[in-house]
Formats: sequence, structure tokens, C-alpha cells
Amino acid sequence: MAAKTILILGGGVGGMIAANELRATLPGEHRVVLIERNAYHAFAPSFLWVMTGDRRPEQVQRPLAALLRPGIEFVNATAEGLDLPTRQVVTTRGVFPFDYLIVALGAELAPESVPGVAEGAHSFYTLDCAARLHEALRTFSRGRIAVVVAAMPYKCPGAPHEAAMLIRDYFQRRGLSEKVEVHLYTPETQPMPVAGPELGNAVLQLLEAKGIQFHPGHKLVAVDPATKSVQFQQGTADTFDLLVVIPPHRAPRLMHEAALTNAGGWVPVNPPTLETMHEGVFAIGDVTAIPVPGRWKPDVPLMLPKAGVFAHVQAEVVASRITAQIQGRKPDQTFCGDGYCMLEAGEDLAGFAYGNFFAEPSPEVKLKQIGKAWHVGKVLLEKWWLSTPGWKRDLYGFALRAGSRAYGIPATV
Repeated sequence: MAAKTILILGGGVGGMIAANELRATLPGEHRVVLIERNAYHAFAPSFLWVMTGDRRPEQVQRPLAALLRPGIEFVNATAEGLDLPTRQVVTTRGVFPFDYLIVALGAELAPESVPGVAEGAHSFYTLDCAARLHEALRTFSRGRIAVVVAAMPYKCPGAPHEAAMLIRDYFQRRGLSEKVEVHLYTPETQPMPVAGPELGNAVLQLLEAKGIQFHPGHKLVAVDPATKSVQFQQGTADTFDLLVVIPPHRAPRLMHEAALTNAGGWVPVNPPTLETMHEGVFAIGDVTAIPVPGRWKPDVPLMLPKAGVFAHVQAEVVASRITAQIQGRKPDQTFCGDGYCMLEAGEDLAGFAYGNFFAEPSPEVKLKQIGKAWHVGKVLLEKWWLSTPGWKRDLYGFALRAGSRAYGIPATV
């Protein structure tokens, strides 16, 4: 059996899991190469805790190399070109040939695509942005805070709602709840519409109970930092004293230049196998476009949410299929569309949303009762994720699976 090279672009959730799974299942003569421009891996679900000051930035990141199994070749470089006919990737540290390619580059943030956002708004979608937002919240004592979803799609569909609730809780703890208003604006018709009306209504009730004003159907078109105002597509405008924007997302330039994207700008794949139109070339995680059944907008299908839980499971599926092909077996593992998230609500409380996004006629996601147990579960998930490979990761994974089974929830970790 000739030795193969599996190249993985991106060291986020999907890339790291794919590399570790491949290294655990393939003999050592096969190369597993991970290319990532960042030397440190940050746990994105904890950015909200950095925003509120419950975590320091250094607590939620680790050297990426420390999270990879021995035998994985980690190349700290930026991918600059993808030549699919010759099966090569050009990087800032040379050219790398491949037999199999896994694209896990995620989604890029594009705040500059909406006038005024880059200059006039905070965000929590990077570690540095979350830390700067914490400083802004720390010195804020009175006024109107606007949390605005700029465009669809965006990473982690529950994050804007969590952010609004955690910000509200932050000022309540400071005794300033009567002096600070929190407003949430989104182009969506309800919270997380792809998940269905049951979850949307549950989240809406949470927001209302917290005193957060929810404004659906508001698509942001411009921010005026001078007048501290936001303009929306329908011609309305509102003011703010502090602005938090979930910026527009887009696929990396590399994907467009390699002609891997569709008309919507994302990478289409075969949903069960995650393979692109090119044999042996897979895409996983936020960079992909995977339609879900039902709930169609006019002529546009709603897509699978961009969330780490899906990247995790997709990475396992792709690693299994590549291993089977290399070993001469027929691949049989497929991506089934199950997903979940822990929805932080403040006061050390969280809910657990779960469901099958490939279910017919349309996904129906349920929310387990809000409680402290799910918050503790997210803390454990954070510790598991930032631990080193090997028995620690396996132990946390076992605990999470056992907890999920005890509550009758499909486990995808």
C-alpha cells in the first residue's frame, strides 16, 4: 500500500478533530499535515465569557501544537493558492502536494462590507474583539446597547441571543439594570429560524424575561459613528450608546479563486460524505453550504447553521471515510445532521438545544429546560476541549456522552 498524504487546511474545530482522528486510525507511514496560520487555538464558545470578564484571554487558548496528537505535521503558515488539477497547495512556507485534501478554513469576518461597522462597532467574534468589548462594558454605566446581526449567515446561531442575555446579566450584577437598555436587532424573522418555531419561541421568551427588546426583520445597511446611529434596509434608524455587531461572514478568498464556491459564496458538498465536486477533496465546517429540508425563503434554501458541533462531527465522518479508502474498505460513515448547543442565559444558567437538521419535512429543534446543569456542562466542554490529546480528551468525551444518554439526548461529541 503506497503511503498517502492527507492535507488539512485550517486548525479550528474541524481541522483539529480531523487531524487527530486520522492520526489515531492511520499507520505512521501515511502523512497527516495540518496547515494553519495561527500558532494558538482559541475556544470560540468562551469568547462570550471573555466579553463579560468571566475568563481572561489566556485562559481560553492553547498552543495548537499541544492539542495535536504526536505524528501530525503542523505547518504554521498561510495557504495562498490551491491547484486542484496538480493536487498542490501553495503556502507561505512552500508547496505541499496531497492525495486527500480537507478544507476546514472556516468563515472570515468582513466588517468592512457594511459602512461604519469597522469604525463604530464592537464585536465578540474574535478573542481580541471580545477582550476589547469587555473593556467597553466595564466602563459603561448608562444608556442603550444595541446588539445587531449584520447579515446572514453567521457563525453560531445562538451567539447573538446569548450575548444580549449575558450583557444584560453583567449589568444586573453591577446593579445597573435600570440604567442600561439592551436591544437585539436581526434580519431574521425569529430567533434561529432554521431551528423551527418551537426553539424560536423559547428563545424569544428568554429574551423577554430578561427585559431585552427584540427587533426582527432589521437588516443593517450602515452605521454612523458620529451620530451613534444604525440604519436598516427598510428605511428605519435607531440610536445607540454602545454598539455590538455580528459582522458579515464570507468564505476565504482561496475558495473563490479555486472555483470551489457556489453562487452564494460558500463551498457546496455532498451532505452525507462532505466531498466536493473534486474526488478526494472534502470541505467541513463553516466554509460549507449544506441545505436543510423545508423552511425555504423565496428561491433560496436555508442552510445548515455554521456551528462547531457540526464541524466536529463532519471531521469525524471525513476522517473515517478517508481511512477506509486508504485501507481498501468501503466507507460507510455518513453525516446525519444531528446537532446541539448549550445556550447561555446569564446567572450561571443555560439551556440545551438539540435536534436533527436533516429531519423531514423540516428540522425541529427542542430546548431542554434552562438550569445550572447545562452551564456546568459547557464549562466541562471548555475544559475538555482545551486539554491535551489522549486520555484527558477521551475521559471528558466519555463523560459528555454519558450525560447526554442520561437525558435522552443524541450525543455528537
